[in-house]
Order: sequence, then C-alpha cells, then structure tokens
Amino acid sequence: MVDVDLVVIGAGVVGLAIAQRMARDGRSVLVLEQEDAPGLHCSSRNSEVIHAGIYYAPGSLKAQLCRQGRDLLYAWCRDYAVPHQQLGKLLVAVNESEIPALQQLQANAAANGVALNWLSAAEVHAREPQVRAVAGLLSPLTGIVDSHALLQSFEAALQAAGGELLCHTGVERISALDGGLELTGRSNAEAFSLRARQVVNAGGLFAQQLQVAAGAQHVAPLHLCQGRYFSYSGRSPFSHLVYPMPEANATGLGVHATLDLGGQLRFGPDVRYLDTLDYQVDETLRDAFAAAIARYWPGVEAGRLQPAYAGVRPKLSGPGEPARDFVIQDQSVHGVPGLFALLGIESPGLTSSLALAELVAQRLDAV
Repeated sequence: MVDVDLVVIGAGVVGLAIAQRMARDGRSVLVLEQEDAPGLHCSSRNSEVIHAGIYYAPGSLKAQLCRQGRDLLYAWCRDYAVPHQQLGKLLVAVNESEIPALQQLQANAAANGVALNWLSAAEVHAREPQVRAVAGLLSPLTGIVDSHALLQSFEAALQAAGGELLCHTGVERISALDGGLELTGRSNAEAFSLRARQVVNAGGLFAQQLQVAAGAQHVAPLHLCQGRYFSYSGRSPFSHLVYPMPEANATGLGVHATLDLGGQLRFGPDVRYLDTLDYQVDETLRDAFAAAIARYWPGVEAGRLQPAYAGVRPKLSGPGEPARDFVIQDQSVHGVPGLFALLGIESPGLTSSLALAELVAQRLDAV
C-alpha cells in the first residue's frame, strides 16, 4: 500500500518543475517543502537569468539541459504568461590580453550549439556606449525571468493536475519498504509518516542531508558557495546584461551587470565559500564591487551601490577544484530502491528546470 505514487522533496524551481510534469502525466504527486513558501533558497536568490548555454563543458548535462531548458522555458513563459524578456547579453574583453578568453568562449558556445556574434570595440560601443571593451560577444538568446512568477506558475500547474504542495514539512528519515519508501518527519510541528512508490530528492542545499537520511551510499560532498549582489540606484545605463571575462582560476563568472524586469540594475555575484548557510551582504564590500565593475564600466559611482541580497550555490566542487556537472543518481549508484537524487543543481539550474523535469520523468517512467 502506498499513499501517493511520487513524493518530491523540495519546492524550488526544479522540484516543482518535476512535480507538475509528473502530475500532468497522471501520477498522484505530493511535494514536501521544509520552509513556509516555495523557492526561498537557490530559486529566488540568483540573477534570474535565462542562460543560453555558453560556459558549460560540451557534452555535459549542464550544457545539454541548459540548451534544452532555455527553449522550453521561453515557451513556458509565453504559454503561461510568466514575465520575461529576451534582451541579450554582452560578454566583453576590456583589454587585448582577454581576447583569447573571449575567442575560447565563442568556440565553447559553438561546440554547445550556441551561436555568439563577434563584436568589435565600435560595435560594443554602439550597443552599450558606457561599456569599455576592445571586443565583445553578443548572446541574443540570453534573457531574464521573474523567478517568483515562474515558481507560482509551476505550483499552479501542479495543483491544476491534482498534485499537492505541503510547506512547513521536513523529512527526517527515508526507509525502504516492499514496493516503495516510507518518509517520516514533522509537518507543522506534528509527526508524520507516509508511503510513496517513488521519491525525488530535489532538496538543493539540503539534498545531501536527505541522502544521508535515506542511508544512501556514495553521497557527493556539499560545498556551500555564497554569491552576493549589490543594487544600483537610479536609471540603468545598460539595455543588455553585461558580463566581463571570468577571472583566471576563479569559480564564478565575474561580477556582472544584470537587470530585472522593472529595469533595476544590479551587480554580482561574487564568490565566497562558507562553512554554514549565510545570506548576509556586508556593506563594506561596496568598494571591492565598484573596483570590479569599473573595469568594464568606468562611470560606476560607488555611492550608488547598495547591498541587495545573497544566494548560496550547492556546489559539488570545493575551492580550486574543477567545476563538476549536475549529478542525478538512482538505486544503481546509491542503493536505495525508488529514490532519485539530484545533487549539485546550481546554475544553470533555473534555466534547466523544465529539461531536468523531462529527464527525470523518463527515468521515473523507466522503472
């Protein structure tokens, strides 16, 4: 006996994308979220960028799912009236020494099936007069999305298909039973127990913790990596997203300029590994941010930078280690029948959410 066909743990964009996909397939689906609302961690603390698929290793899950997810996400936003804008991104080299890195990015993107347009200094200036660059690349497929509205659209699709979301519900133990799994924990401070035929661990920052609670083998290490953002007061001088070249041996993509759908300009994220979860943004970082921004925007005024918010990436690689791909594990790896785990779902997780849902649906249906 089972209570539901599928339990999805974690109501971020990836968990909700999977849940609504399976509910629309006719499954009985229950989503469990430990916080008081969906998407309060990675899903709402990011740049809200729809990525084209430029940076990721050709052949990787990140490259494949970003490209597929980008197209699925634009279509979803049109069909479900989710606010978004395909405004394009400029990647810029601020001096001649960065041109090889710009060329390498163009080649990597091409290997991923993403065409970038090479721009001279004059062509960059024509598009963004205040940006300093000796050359650039235009990514026309990059855009922005309202992540909160996207979460709401996934939740609405889940509920319309008969699925259910329970917040304030934390899973403490996952145990194998004949024909399924038993989940125990606390919901609104009350103990609960339920049974499911299959479980998807989409816990994001807490996915490894859930794997341990299930007695899983081969749990990949979690590295918490904070990224902080500053907003910029006043009218934005940019009409595109503007990205510098990633710094040598750096984990992130550099402090870049992004816009939200209201036209608010913000800069970030930086990169800082943590021992514990921390969403604070220290005001004393202002000068360091201004110096990083001034490399490609000399007109930046440090006094107009204000602490905005921080996010934390659930990385599988530590400081100085090569970037790792998304990890999707089933029983053949971790040894727990009926459990599917998604680990290290950082950027481009939001862009890839609907493609991840399709991939997980295929694997769930194959069992």
